[in-house]
Amino acid sequence: MQAPLASSTRDVFSDPSHDPSYLWLLVLAGGIIMGLALGVRHVQGLFLLPVSMDRGWNRDTFAMALAVQNLTWGIAQPFTGMVADRYGSAKVIAAGLVFYALGLLGMAHAATPLAFMLSAGVCIGIALSGTAFAAVYGALSRLVPPERRGWALGVAGAVGGLGQFAMVPAAQWLIGGWGWVGALLVFSVLLALLLPLARPLREPAGATRDAGAPDAALSLRAAIGEAFTRPGFWLLNLGFLACGFQLAFIGTHLPAYLMDKGLRAADAVAALAIIALTNVMGTYVCGVLGARHRRKYLLAGIYLLRTAAIALFLLLPLSTWTVYAFAAIMGFVWLGTVPLTNGLISQVFGVRYITTLFGFVFFGHQLGSFLGVWLGGVVFEATRSYDLIWLGAMALGVLSALLHWPIDDRQILRAHARPADAACPRPS
Repeated sequence: MQAPLASSTRDVFSDPSHDPSYLWLLVLAGGIIMGLALGVRHVQGLFLLPVSMDRGWNRDTFAMALAVQNLTWGIAQPFTGMVADRYGSAKVIAAGLVFYALGLLGMAHAATPLAFMLSAGVCIGIALSGTAFAAVYGALSRLVPPERRGWALGVAGAVGGLGQFAMVPAAQWLIGGWGWVGALLVFSVLLALLLPLARPLREPAGATRDAGAPDAALSLRAAIGEAFTRPGFWLLNLGFLACGFQLAFIGTHLPAYLMDKGLRAADAVAALAIIALTNVMGTYVCGVLGARHRRKYLLAGIYLLRTAAIALFLLLPLSTWTVYAFAAIMGFVWLGTVPLTNGLISQVFGVRYITTLFGFVFFGHQLGSFLGVWLGGVVFEATRSYDLIWLGAMALGVLSALLHWPIDDRQILRAHARPADAACPRPS
């Protein structure tokens, strides 16, 4: 009579993934880490003018360092993903937080462009590969049951968006009161204090070795080779380039663009805050919609909506209210592409190597980020205008929508496989 009870109790404790409190612990830990990591990145545009003026550098010097950051993030992400898939995401996230804290410390004390590039560019770029989307969403994709995966990614993204929102007034207050060096030092300490939050994201032994999973028999090399032979994988990579280009350019150069046009610094800060705030709801909505509708069509729609928003922003007379409206629209679709792209990859390829495969796709995003930040600075110094970059962002948005449309989003059928994501609708 006691055996069934013991067996039942053992099952509950060995598989807590259906416990609501456990799921909330996961999404909150991941969301807070991602929120602060991306929040510090989100406010880097506020440092462009004070750092450049204090150090006597041109804007393209600052832009180049951030461009290197984005490119380093993209190059490091697949390799960080391989480590996470093999040894667990928690170790990668903890290491990323340490790298982030050290990078901000070096950034605050960098006296030369090279030192600034190595700290703000290389070190923080590596840090972001271990603390942002891929590592956190990869851990959640494996730890959360398939039927709750869309919810978990959406909530973690929303919590992360709240973190980004909070960082905007925090950065403004710290820069105003403590200077940009003091602000960076405070951020460094905060990221170091998040280290205990990596612990809940530890993956139990065998969490990614489910014998019934469709990708259970695959080696890492076979999984990568399989993905690289799929045209849709490359279309997703190329399409993600537009996302990185648009967001990195706007996040880095929008404050300077608005002040060049005669608006107040407060308007630039408010625009970044609105982007972060509306991103909270937008990311959650995109995560939930991704569990109900075909993700490739949602992604195409997002890129078209962004393109239309940029076009209206440039065509309408610039004012405080048009800036706020533009920020609200862009914010709503700011990071919604990430849970959708991550979910699309897991839907097609499974979750065993999701961090690695997302890392390869994310390289396209970060190549676009590199170009958006770097070309923004170069084009401005050459023409004293950002107009050409705005036009390029619109062209890439339309191209990305066209690239996503023909992606084959059907799950790869393997011998003795079961569906990788029961919550995903089968393509019609």
